[in-house]
Amino acid sequence: MADLDRYRAKRDFASTPEPSGAGRRKAKGEVARPEGSFVIQKHAARRLHYDFRLEMDGVLKSWAVTRGPSLVPGEKRLAVHVEDHPLDYGGFEGTIPKGQYGGGNVIIWDRGTWTPIGDPHKAYAKGHMEFTLDGEKLHGRWHLVRMAPRKGETKENWLLIKAEDEFARPDGAPDILEEEPLSVVSGRDVDALSADDPPQKKRAAKSGMSAKKAARKPTAAKSPAQPADDPPPDGAKGTSGTPLPLPKGAKAAPLPTFVPPALATLATKAPAGTRYLHEIKFDGYRIQARVENGKVRLLTRTGLDWTDRFGTGIPAELHRFPIRTALFDGEIVVESGNGASDFSALQADLSEGRSDRFVYYVFDLLHLDGHDLTPLPLKDRKELLEKLVGQEGDKVRYSAHFEDDGALVLSHACRLSLEGVVSKLKTAPYHSGRTRDWIKSKCLERQEFVVGGFVPSTTSRTAIGSLMLGVFEDGKLRYVGRVGTGFTQRVAADLHKLLASEKTDVSPFSGKLTAEEARGVVFVKPLHVAEVEFGAWTGDGHLRHAAFRGLREDKPATEIVRESPSETKASDPDTPKRRVRLTHPDRVYWPDVGLTKEGLADYYAQVWRHMAPFVTGRPLALVRCPEGIDGQHFFQKHPWKGLDKNILQVPDPKAKDEAPYLAIRDLDGLTALVQGAALEIHPFGATLADWERPDLLTMDLDPGDDVPWQHVISAAEEVRQRLEKKGLFAFVKTSGGKGLHVCAPLSPKADWPRLKVFTKQMAEEMAADGPERFVATITKSKRKGRILIDYLRNQRGATAVAPYSTRARPGAPVSMPLAWDELGEAIGPQHFNVGNALARLMNLGHDPWGDFRAAAVPLPGA
Repeated sequence: MADLDRYRAKRDFASTPEPSGAGRRKAKGEVARPEGSFVIQKHAARRLHYDFRLEMDGVLKSWAVTRGPSLVPGEKRLAVHVEDHPLDYGGFEGTIPKGQYGGGNVIIWDRGTWTPIGDPHKAYAKGHMEFTLDGEKLHGRWHLVRMAPRKGETKENWLLIKAEDEFARPDGAPDILEEEPLSVVSGRDVDALSADDPPQKKRAAKSGMSAKKAARKPTAAKSPAQPADDPPPDGAKGTSGTPLPLPKGAKAAPLPTFVPPALATLATKAPAGTRYLHEIKFDGYRIQARVENGKVRLLTRTGLDWTDRFGTGIPAELHRFPIRTALFDGEIVVESGNGASDFSALQADLSEGRSDRFVYYVFDLLHLDGHDLTPLPLKDRKELLEKLVGQEGDKVRYSAHFEDDGALVLSHACRLSLEGVVSKLKTAPYHSGRTRDWIKSKCLERQEFVVGGFVPSTTSRTAIGSLMLGVFEDGKLRYVGRVGTGFTQRVAADLHKLLASEKTDVSPFSGKLTAEEARGVVFVKPLHVAEVEFGAWTGDGHLRHAAFRGLREDKPATEIVRESPSETKASDPDTPKRRVRLTHPDRVYWPDVGLTKEGLADYYAQVWRHMAPFVTGRPLALVRCPEGIDGQHFFQKHPWKGLDKNILQVPDPKAKDEAPYLAIRDLDGLTALVQGAALEIHPFGATLADWERPDLLTMDLDPGDDVPWQHVISAAEEVRQRLEKKGLFAFVKTSGGKGLHVCAPLSPKADWPRLKVFTKQMAEEMAADGPERFVATITKSKRKGRILIDYLRNQRGATAVAPYSTRARPGAPVSMPLAWDELGEAIGPQHFNVGNALARLMNLGHDPWGDFRAAAVPLPGA
């Protein structure tokens, strides 16, 4: 449809007071002007938003800005491009009836003129408009940037961003939306809009107050749980409905607007003894939930109101609590498939406007029903919080704690590849700021860094390849290294759009960069904060094996310094350095998690000492994906054109006239496989020294789609028992797919036919003893509701995925060796991936497969 056809098709002008646009047409010969008026209308439809409209070519180009404009430079506000509106819509203020498109109140929040910078038609077509606004509230330079569309996405999403100028405000400054909520035409707020009500500006004048003060004056908000006209509850009640007595020491006090949060001091280990309780460290956004008479506000650690960003689920659940006023402290997270909180997934959901996966874990209660609880000991606050919230909520959950020894809790968290532990003094009151009342100990190094530049991608002109990072020291930005993995294709493109508009000719880093550090860099203003996970600090203060986890919008760049516990982790001397050159190191192999070629090579360097015994000196089969996991997969056993010299070509003694197999002897060989896009490593069960006598037995437990995970665990235990009865030692690992592998090391005495007979007999015995649970035939039709005991890995030429190898599947899962006592619901088949495996390995007290070869015995009957 052209011009205003789409606008008119959505509306019934016999029912809505909105203008049809028929009264304003271009005169014959009139030249359409690209610049002119702008208007921002505050629109209380199903969800409050701000409609941003620019006069261009005889219509109002329109965007729905979900959270309204921000005066903080670089802060991105989602702006969904909607249909063009007629010019006379710029003067509309009124109520769209319910049932009509966009039903709800509309006020003119701001209006004025706009002036494009450069050719606006080319900028609009390209998807990056830069312009100035001269309104009654908004002024200065702004950007509108179109985001790359996602597969299946029907809406055209843009970002509205304030540029750095004299009209900008620093992060944490008063929000213009809260400071100036009223109409510039009628002086009324959007909630108060009614033809029968006098304008708020006039009511305020009669009482001697300014319109701004009147707008900020608190009013009772209605909610399903607590209507404003009803009397407030007498006190909070727990999940049973029984009134909760407040502990001694709670002081009567009004609900504060905001309490600066308590912060934890970094340490290398969790405190011992019984003075502390220990909570799992979440990987999300720190949020205070302020509840007052049914109205909920979600505030960041700096006091920014992010209520609209997290959707309606969390406020709706907080509404159901029978409380009058409360202030909760907690963290909003998104949990990944393995049940752990995932900051990258949280960032993705926020950028996409998705809100169905947000969960709010509350770990402290600062105020309740007119009483200040911060002077109380932590144990009393948590006891009251647990009674109030319970532990089974859908969107709001109580953060449980452990009172075991801190080292034990941290060890368990790290074995599960969680981020770490926060230990809190049981008897301490709530203290704002960083103290030793709270101590955080991490499984892996992780902190925020300032972005000072980027290197463009070598595979796309509209994406970044890596970011230049720094920390502030004595007011100067010190360079600490690059991060070049962890960016999804969309994030890499979004970062390029954001940063390219902020480039500068002058390096923001103090000191001179080396030629290698400065090669290809585009410097930018140090405004943005990136959260990064990394293996260790090098001796010269740079990052090793860094991975991007997301931008932090809740922390100002000027506060970012190096976190330094009393004992700083140094680079692991046992981690070898990569020597094989990677071409296009920023090529993305796993688009869903942003894992690049360089990121995969870094992962293998870190796990090499654990992985080497299982992949060196053996024929290998590979799954190669030159275009990443979304492209074509090749199962390859033989050389390809351009094979790196570090990959060995080994002839099969039984087939010397056929193409040779592949093998590696060191990390250089494995890195060369990464360069060749080998995303899965499948070794033979025999070595190059003795092709005909296997030294490895593998039973692959492959469940049908409807088999519970606990049944797979039980099957692994049964395989273990049967192997041990035969005198073999059993080890277990996740497959990185759907099931488990139970493996036994062998002294190479028996030949392949003997091993196949042995394992086939075991599989058939299990199927005969438990026909409702197991099947020994690979036919898929017979596997419904049962587990395939796959013994066919145990024949000449067959392979199984190597311990620590990645899988060419979404999420970059890895095949992870486990101890038998780790098997349980907490660790599923794809629990471990490239993103979390290192945290486990760096904190293992004992490698569960460390004595695998020492446990080898001959196959019974060999």
